[in-house]
Amino acid sequence: MIADFFDQVGPWGWWVLGLVLMGLEIFLPGTFFLWSGAAAVIVGTVALLVDISWEVQVIAFGVLALVLVFIGRRYFARRRPDEGLTGLNDRAAALVGSIYILHEPIVDGSGRIRVGDSTWRVLGPDTPSGTRVRVVAAEGSVLRVAPEG
Repeated sequence: MIADFFDQVGPWGWWVLGLVLMGLEIFLPGTFFLWSGAAAVIVGTVALLVDISWEVQVIAFGVLALVLVFIGRRYFARRRPDEGLTGLNDRAAALVGSIYILHEPIVDGSGRIRVGDSTWRVLGPDTPSGTRVRVVAAEGSVLRVAPEG
């Protein structure tokens, strides 16, 4: 029964399976289906070029899928940036290290800087308006600054 199925679909069945698995990656991300789909396409290509039994094809698919998933996860895990350092959706954290000019003086530890078209509350040592300050930390929507230079 299984042998009849493989005889009917032939090597092209592996290509169809590979494309379906790769398509599933769009709806169920996680890279598992991507590498399994690649394994199916590779097995289909080899089966198209070399006459191998369906048992060997299934075993090759299983082994190749596991190897590709393992290699793919290790490869992309090293290339992924650290989650906490991206600054994505954390505008205050993205400003750390930048230099700005005080818009309002820091009096009693609190003042304001201008960033683009908005102003930010800053904390730091008393400093006159117009002084260049470096953002050294972000605490929620408040920036901690230190005089530059």
